[in-house]
Order: sequence, then C-alpha cells, then structure tokens
Amino acid sequence: MYYLYILLLYPLNVMVYSACRVYINICVAVCRSKLCLPHLMKGKNPHILNISPPLNMKPRWFKDHCAYTMAKYGMSMCVLGMAEELKSNGIAVNALWPRTAIATAAMEMLGGDVGLKMSRTSDIMADAAYAIFLHTCDQMTGQFLIDDDVVQKAGITNLDQYAVSPGSGLLPDYFLDDEDLGMLKPAKETAKETETGTSKAIFEGLSNHINEDIVKSTQCTFLFDVEGECWLLDLKNGAGSIKPVSSDVSGDVKMIMKKDVMVGLFTGKQKAAAAYMTGKLKIQGDLGKAMKLEKLMSRLQINSKL
Repeated sequence: MYYLYILLLYPLNVMVYSACRVYINICVAVCRSKLCLPHLMKGKNPHILNISPPLNMKPRWFKDHCAYTMAKYGMSMCVLGMAEELKSNGIAVNALWPRTAIATAAMEMLGGDVGLKMSRTSDIMADAAYAIFLHTCDQMTGQFLIDDDVVQKAGITNLDQYAVSPGSGLLPDYFLDDEDLGMLKPAKETAKETETGTSKAIFEGLSNHINEDIVKSTQCTFLFDVEGECWLLDLKNGAGSIKPVSSDVSGDVKMIMKKDVMVGLFTGKQKAAAAYMTGKLKIQGDLGKAMKLEKLMSRLQINSKL
C-alpha cells in the first residue's frame, strides 16, 4: 500500500492513472467503521482512530501532491462527520497525525538512510494511540491530535527515546505549518560549503563521471539553479555534458537549491528526496525524471573531500 502513497505524492503531470484512486483511503475509513459498528456499539469504551492530518486549507499542501492531500483529507473529513453522527451512540472518533517523519518502509524509499535517521520510530504513534484509547469516549471525540502532544500530556517528557538517531534533526511531516513545528530541533546541515566545494568545482568534476551508458539510461536534461548560478547537465545527447548557462535556458527538470545542498547531493551527504521533502530542494518540471537523478547520485558522486 505504501507504494500507492508514494505515487500520490507526484504532481498531476507525472502521476500514473491508477494513483488517482484516492477513494480507496476514504472507502476503507468508512467501510471498516461501518463493518465494526455493531461490535463498537456493544463495547465499553469504543473508539475509532484514523491516521490523518488536521484539515489545513493552505494551497502549499495541495500543490505538487493534490491526490495525496485529497486522500488524507478525505479521511479527516470522515472524522468530523462520523464523530458527530456516532456521538449519540457513545462512540469516539478522532484523528492522529505525526509531527515528524516516521521510520517506515515508505520513508526508507523516499529518504534513504538519511531520511530514516531524521525520523521517529512508530512507537510514538503506538503510545499516542494507547493514550487516546484510555480516555472515555465522551471525553475525547472529533479531535485532530498530534502524536507528541498526546504523549506529553500523558506524562512522557523524554521524546528522544522515540528518535531513530537521538540528537539528530527531525524531518517535519506534511500538513503542519511552521508554527506547529516549534518544538523540533532544526535539522543539521548535511553538507557545508568549503573553499573547494564551489559550484564550479562540483559541476566540472561531474564531467569525468558522465558517459554514453549513463546518457542512454537517463535521457534527461537537468538545469541546476544554485543561488542564481545555472548549470545544465545534459544526459540526453551524445556522451553527455555539463556547462554553465544563463537563467533563461530550460531543461526537462529544473532544480533550485543553495550551495550547501548542492554539495551534499553530489558528495553523498544529502538525499535528494529528503532535501525535497524539507523544502531545501525545489523541483520544477517532470518529477518522475527528477527521481532518476536520485538513482544516479551514487554513480556521479564527487570525492567527499569537497
């Protein structure tokens, strides 16, 4: 199922048709609740808990992954509707959402080892769910809850125990605004620019790693905008090339980033997916082709001394 979620994260122009079946999330939320309803009505303290986010209508959460947002918000709307509908039956309906990335198979696919180290384990979601279920159904219903808020109110103050890598920065999850992320430690920079780690040194060094086999398997041009300095990586024509260009030159994919992020990408210290998820890397154009560059990083990495 997590493969479907990843497909939903694509913008419309690259999304496969099958990923548009966002109704799956909503139907599962509704149908499972319906099927369990007779048993819930006999329960002593019945609860329904959806893993879905607070409803945040800011356009930034619809841009680039509209289908994924629709899928998750559909489950959140089920919480609002079912909480009110089932209140008279004494059944609580709530939503739980993580403040940070959670170390799942999907996170491993998107962010690799870097993403996992900047995540919390699923234990925090399990403990939060347990704390919610300890409330009586009339005490807590129709609410959108955040995992670390719940566990802290339950008396757990040491949140480092949930970190995959305690002391590391944490990746924020989707649908939470900056003011909701105040308790997070800022993610440490994964790569710092040094005297030799300039854009010119990095991109000119790439020329020694490009060959016809890479061009044949990639068939894409990448325009890098590094703080206004633009370079075109041509992996579509001939034996490939890399050269500085003006800002009006176009490529199949345009990637906008700061110098330290660019250094990290090409020295293996920064995962493209993790940079994209945290807003350090902005991508314009075909996201499907952009993902090809992630796979190429291990083959195009420059000496780590940069």
